Amino acid sequence: MRRGVVILPERSWSDARGLWQRAEELGFDHAWTYDHLAWRTLRDRPWFGAIPTLTAAALATSTIRLGPLVVTPTFRHPVPLAKELITLDDVAGGRLTLGVGAGGDGFDAEMLGAPAWPRAERTARFVEFVELLDALLREPAHSAHGRYYSASEARTYPGCVQRPRVPFAIAATGPRGMELAARLAQTWVTTGDRMSRGPIQAKEGAAMVADQMAHLDEACARAHRDPAELARLVVSGPQLDAGLSSAAAFADTVGRYEEVGVTDFVVHWPRVSEPFAADLAGFERIFT
Repeated sequence: MRRGVVILPERSWSDARGLWQRAEELGFDHAWTYDHLAWRTLRDRPWFGAIPTLTAAALATSTIRLGPLVVTPTFRHPVPLAKELITLDDVAGGRLTLGVGAGGDGFDAEMLGAPAWPRAERTARFVEFVELLDALLREPAHSAHGRYYSASEARTYPGCVQRPRVPFAIAATGPRGMELAARLAQTWVTTGDRMSRGPIQAKEGAAMVADQMAHLDEACARAHRDPAELARLVVSGPQLDAGLSSAAAFADTVGRYEEVGVTDFVVHWPRVSEPFAADLAGFERIFT
């Protein structure tokens, strides 16, 4: 079971650098940050951009994989995003994984001055966004004219360090999102069931994720893809309890998810207050 950590982009880099380096020292396989313009209860607190933060993290580390969890169509367009990702993958020496999702109806959705998209439109945009991004990152020159996103002779030289492109980690629990993951993802991502109140303990959470993965396997079958090719990443947090109360609790939590086929388990770096409040010393004992 690979282990990952989310570090919120809330600290000035002079303070944040040490967190990313410590995550690498503790042996985490991957480290992530959230890509938002503003986020939940931290809307009026310091919050830095994901891509610049990851670029700095790439320069401060050498082995750990890095990525946004997740970029969305909410305030991004595939053409400039592709250029930024190619640059980030170059700086990181091929350690970038792109987490991508449909987005939601939070603060990001209306910050550019337009109403939030209805769910059906958000899903349709998500599919078109990822398909165009896939093409832009694979091909040095690409044109496309979609309903929501277009590219006119977009150039992406020199391309990604990783070929044919950076790996996609697609967050999806609905049918269209899972179909997309089955076609284009290297990793499928879930945070649990957003309709359920958390935190859900490991036994129930693992059963919930197992049910989601059964639908993912069906989507793979329809896409004529071997489901074993897809890594399965669980992000713990508000929905799914991370089991960080002790080393034994964490081992039990990870073991239950591993039993149902999860390959990667992600926790959050401890904060002094909610969300994700935890004792840093205890956290480090678990991962040392």
